[in-house]
Amino acid sequence: MTMNEGKRTLIEEGTELKGTLTSSCPVVVLGRLEGQMTGPSVDVAESGVLSGRAKVKELRSRGELAGEFEADSVELSGRVHDKTIIRANSLEVKLQRSDGRLEVTFGECELAVGEAPDKATAVREATSGGARAVATPSAGGEVTAEADASPSTRNGRRKRADDGESHAENA
Repeated sequence: MTMNEGKRTLIEEGTELKGTLTSSCPVVVLGRLEGQMTGPSVDVAESGVLSGRAKVKELRSRGELAGEFEADSVELSGRVHDKTIIRANSLEVKLQRSDGRLEVTFGECELAVGEAPDKATAVREATSGGARAVATPSAGGEVTAEADASPSTRNGRRKRADDGESHAENA
């Protein structure tokens, strides 16, 4: 049992924190956190907003994200604002119900999933092509996006939504 097991750093709904937050405990954002944060994990609730920069092992967001985020594992539902950059080794998108439809809203953003490729891998990938992304619905309405490619194509793949507002939908 670690010293911080069961402890949480909590930003309550109605609270706005601006600045730098470093925590050795998981961070839960019900209010608004603007600035830089580091910690083992951050969970942004439906009422929460996380904007700025965050570097964590796990990022879960059902609220709003804006800025630059780096994590080993990312679970998204809710809203990703324009000019947001997300770098992750794994990314899971869970769709929410909104007016009878399932959707996650992405503004103009950049998603980098997998480990960053080295130069030789990037050249090999550019000359061979052929990656395929698959979105698979599961029981309960969740959709998991998976890359179906060789390890060199999975690593460092980037998806850019440039049309202002894109939606992942499952009607």
